[in-house]
Amino acid sequence: MQSRNPIFTRRGAGGQQTWSTPAPSVDQLNAMYGAPSYAPPAAGRTMTIDDVVVRGFMTLGTLIVTAALAWYFNAPMALALPAALVGLVLGLIVSFKQSTNPALILGYAVCYGVAIGVISHVFESVYNGIVLQAVLGTMVAFGGTLAVYALKIFRPTPKFTKFVIAAGFAAIGLIVINMIAGIFVSGGLGLRTDSPLGWIFSVAMILLGCFFLLLDFSEVEQGVRAGVPERYSWLMAFGLTLSLVWLYLEILRFISYLSSSD
Repeated sequence: MQSRNPIFTRRGAGGQQTWSTPAPSVDQLNAMYGAPSYAPPAAGRTMTIDDVVVRGFMTLGTLIVTAALAWYFNAPMALALPAALVGLVLGLIVSFKQSTNPALILGYAVCYGVAIGVISHVFESVYNGIVLQAVLGTMVAFGGTLAVYALKIFRPTPKFTKFVIAAGFAAIGLIVINMIAGIFVSGGLGLRTDSPLGWIFSVAMILLGCFFLLLDFSEVEQGVRAGVPERYSWLMAFGLTLSLVWLYLEILRFISYLSSSD
């Protein structure tokens, strides 16, 4: 499958080129035999699964710790929106520039950690136990999606990748339109209300988050096979964290619908 990541396509462009060189002279052979038996260290090593796992724990761990601190110190709701906006800007920079800068990625984790901590605290104050349920739901969704990918039950195809990316942009567009409509009409388009339309949209967003996880797993596997530099493990960790944040917030919202119906 052709990757949607330009990193892999650039690295594979010259993989089939061959070179023909003249036969070495006697003096060159003597110099070769007299050279040291060890090779100089490589300028950098390639990415491994372990690198992605370690960077993933660092990025997700930073987000969780920041969220816990925001919860513990009862950060005001007014802090959630600015933190989410700054995190969104950092996330867009990382996504569109394919940046591997740890400062940008960890900065995103800190900002969204604050936002998630505040939002989770508000939901928990209204629906007791909902945060634990959402965390467990996110873990189940992650584990189930990973099992589907690892067991090769389904692997993303180029058409599937294009569909998921297009669906992601469409979903974000609908959410923005719904927010704008909410200024003039209560509930906006009804996509974020406790109604059948809101339930359907929330389930669709959860499924979309799982689809993005499938793409993330595929990117990691392709990156390891292509031998991309080790620094790109930060970019893979960012993608996984972004998908998990999406999943958690959507599961949290969907459970709130079910809890309010009781």
